Amino acid sequence: MNLLITICARGGSKGIPGKNIRPINGVPLIVYSIRHALAYAKKTGADVELSTDSDDIKAVAAKAGLKTDYQRPAQLSTDLVGKLDTLQHVVRDTEKRRGKSYDMILDLDVTSPLRTIEDLDAARKMMDGNPKARNLFSVSFPKHNPYFDMVEPNAEGFYELSKKPSAQMTARQQGPKVFELNASFYYYRRAFFEESPLVLMKNSLAYVMPHMCFELDDMEEFALLEYLITQKKLDFPFS
Repeated sequence: MNLLITICARGGSKGIPGKNIRPINGVPLIVYSIRHALAYAKKTGADVELSTDSDDIKAVAAKAGLKTDYQRPAQLSTDLVGKLDTLQHVVRDTEKRRGKSYDMILDLDVTSPLRTIEDLDAARKMMDGNPKARNLFSVSFPKHNPYFDMVEPNAEGFYELSKKPSAQMTARQQGPKVFELNASFYYYRRAFFEESPLVLMKNSLAYVMPHMCFELDDMEEFALLEYLITQKKLDFPFS
């Protein structure tokens, strides 16, 4: 089975300028995902491709061992373009340039690096074990549950629970299991990118991370991750 590993990193981050190459513990953020991609490619025989519009990101990636001839088009480099459209383009372009087709795509998200090779293996086995699954995403247990402690405004402007619990659900433990996407990685069957429109959640599997994992959205989370790494507070080996 031909596997393509993708890493998508746009240069124009508004929330945190230079986010994808900002150092954490002396290492540019994207390098953690590059290390994972190259290690898993060595194990599985996969190809690895970087999608970026930034020469600075390309230079950092090349220094870490990932060079690319792919240039993300300008129309796919704005903050209004969805990730799936970006992935679709790099997959098709890579197949054309390399003269091969892929059976599955594994996308590693730069801003959620807390993953292991064992996670990627276990998730791939889930995909292999369910031919009807079209994609898989990594998830974590959430701090809040929409049946018990998440609210939203109703039509009258008052607030109510986001999801209405049944009469039998008197405790959180009795409610349906809910998870939050942690954005660390996604598997897609190749046929996923021939659908129109591209829809993430349909015949999807979820891999529950057995360890800490969160996405970096602000400087406080960057500082938290750096603290966890430098003080060896993570609950699993990470590099």
